[in-house]
Amino acid sequence: MAAPGESLRKRSRGDRVPGPRSPSPPAPRRDPAGSPACLRAGTFWLTRIALLKALAFVYSVAFLVAFRQNKQLIGDRGLLPCRLYLEHLQRHFGGQAGWDAVGHAPTVLWLLDWSDMNATLDTLALLGLGLSSFVLVTGCANMVLMAALWALYMSLVSVGQVWYSFGWESQLLETGFLGIFLCPLWTLSRLPRHTPTSCIVIWGFRWLIFRIMLGAGLIKLRGDRCWRDLSCMDHHYETQPVPGPAAYYLHHSPWWVHRAETLGNHLVELVVPFFVFLGRRMCILHGVLQILFQAILIISGNLSFLNWLTMVPSIACFDDATLGFLFPSRPGSLKDRVLKMQEEEGQGEQPRPRHGCVVRRMVNLLLGVLIACLSVPVVLNLLSSKQIMNSSFNSLRIVNTYGAFGSVTKERTEVIVQGTASPNASAPDAVWEEYEFKCKPGALDRRPCLISPYHHRLDWLMWFAAFQTYEHHEWIIHLAGKLLANDAETLSLLALNPFENRAPPRWLRAEHYRYKFSRPGGEHAAAGRWWIRKRLGPYFPPVSLQGLRGYFRAREWPLPEPTLG
Repeated sequence: MAAPGESLRKRSRGDRVPGPRSPSPPAPRRDPAGSPACLRAGTFWLTRIALLKALAFVYSVAFLVAFRQNKQLIGDRGLLPCRLYLEHLQRHFGGQAGWDAVGHAPTVLWLLDWSDMNATLDTLALLGLGLSSFVLVTGCANMVLMAALWALYMSLVSVGQVWYSFGWESQLLETGFLGIFLCPLWTLSRLPRHTPTSCIVIWGFRWLIFRIMLGAGLIKLRGDRCWRDLSCMDHHYETQPVPGPAAYYLHHSPWWVHRAETLGNHLVELVVPFFVFLGRRMCILHGVLQILFQAILIISGNLSFLNWLTMVPSIACFDDATLGFLFPSRPGSLKDRVLKMQEEEGQGEQPRPRHGCVVRRMVNLLLGVLIACLSVPVVLNLLSSKQIMNSSFNSLRIVNTYGAFGSVTKERTEVIVQGTASPNASAPDAVWEEYEFKCKPGALDRRPCLISPYHHRLDWLMWFAAFQTYEHHEWIIHLAGKLLANDAETLSLLALNPFENRAPPRWLRAEHYRYKFSRPGGEHAAAGRWWIRKRLGPYFPPVSLQGLRGYFRAREWPLPEPTLG
């Protein structure tokens, strides 16, 4: 036993007397080589990197699609020129780009020169592609960079008209807006120690995936009866916008497989979303199931980058301990650095808070309040028996309502565009030759394509056009005029021009057909045909370039000049 004086001397030297201490998280163990053995749950350093890289991948695809297709769709001589759209907005709101016009179409194009819109659109797309590629490759980003990506894509969506009217455009903008708050203001470090990922931002992503899936499930139950009697999958694979090769075989599955698929869809969209609120393990299970579900949808259909994008908020269901296996464990790696940061945190050696950290906490709190306020109409819509899907309640599309396939068509119809070199369109000997699009069904012996996450916007709009008449889709007449002139820019959106290296057609028409998958092993399949079809009638009658002059002039569309194909 130590003498009383010795005990006092130890205290005077500053030695700490053993006593009760508050428990601290155990430091992660390390193996003999010094590499991380395990990561502690509850931090999101690696989750942040995974989220940014996944979001950057989708951004890069979206900007690549914009660069390759914007000139043909909304450029100076596009099918729906965005310059005309902006001019119409100006006239509607008093002849100038005031706040009303900007609020209706928030785009940086209001601040730029419109004399060469093709070059401007290309610049915006290439800038977005470059920034997103940088984030994808490095995993580094800051708020300024992510805000620039969001603003660039918002600028394109706002003037994209029907070509950018799909639900995943708003979904990418909402996801991209949340991505801004994953990052420090200026720093490009992948592990910004003074900007830990806020739980508010993580829960913003979780709230997003919850709404996406629940909205998709509810709109199905409230929409088509076939979702309630479990028969929708009997038709979905054949009638979806752009079927892939797997859809051909899935369509011919036994009836009980289709019933099981529909029931599984309801479970994933209506039950699994609530797992996100039931603790860490159930939240992880939610993320795994949603990512697997989206992977199945990617294989079975060509829904653009929608399914890839829906995986992004699901990543927020995983913490560093869950995602650690995706990162290398060598000394000095990201995983090793996160482990050291967790050890320092467990030992109370956290970096001293800066003034900026307090400001950042306030920004995150304001973000939470903003999302909560903007979610009110979205939640009311989810609870409404008159639920709408894929709509925005604010022009910046920060919080939106989602849904998919609230109704399923039972028959597939296609618009087939044909041209003839005959001077008389009504002559019985006129030979009509068909144009082929990049991915939509046309030639009966062409295998369905697998193109996701890429998006052929014209092919998708042709699918919608087949539901209505050409009067509801004026751009299809503009397309006819372009094809009558062998317009090279427009033809780049198609897979086959039958008048290539020839004079352009004198007449163009569109025919309406019903398409069905051929049966594997049947006579049509044996002949190499993936599809069988039956003519329903004309979609629009034969038109000539001369006959379209008045139609083009009334809409301020430039009349294309005929060229050799």
